[in-house]
Amino acid sequence: MIYILHVFYGMTMAYFGLISPGMLNMTVLKIRINVGKIESLKFALGAALIILFQSGIALFFADFFIKNPKVIEILKTAGIFVFFILAVFFFFLSRKKVGENNMISKGNFFIKGLAMSSVNMLAIPFYLGISIYLGSENKIIIEFPYILFFILGATMGSFLLFYTYIFFAKIISKKISFIATNINIILSLLFLSLGIFTLVKLIS
Repeated sequence: MIYILHVFYGMTMAYFGLISPGMLNMTVLKIRINVGKIESLKFALGAALIILFQSGIALFFADFFIKNPKVIEILKTAGIFVFFILAVFFFFLSRKKVGENNMISKGNFFIKGLAMSSVNMLAIPFYLGISIYLGSENKIIIEFPYILFFILGATMGSFLLFYTYIFFAKIISKKISFIATNINIILSLLFLSLGIFTLVKLIS
């Protein structure tokens, strides 16, 4: 059961961490509409594969830090900053109009997924902050083999989110501005709340 919980937390964090219309989601959406479902699935697989490595790197560092008690308080403080930065980031995304994505061209869409996911600079800090928070709340165990199940869940959650965009491509494309604004505001408030909650626990 505990392994399933780690997969669940990984899937949930990845799904909601990527749900905001961003570079990867908008690209998979445009590929689905302009090229086809198969090519969009190839892109999604490539992007999700990179997330496997990104979440793995984050969990590796989280494992290292948690095994060194002297830096736990520093990490909790860092986690607060990560949450506040993510809150600001999603707030500004909510203020920005979602434009057309011109990155669609012919070629190997699996490789394109790998490449575009690789330049997502927020992925590792996101998983590091989330894993430290979940670990400090005793929701997950940040050590082997448990982190492998969390990483597996994160990869599955990422692909599931991409598939959601693929499956509902026509609906999402018509309502993208409304969805983007509201999703980003919700995520901004969520990370702001997590930051405040963590800060209160740290100083209490």
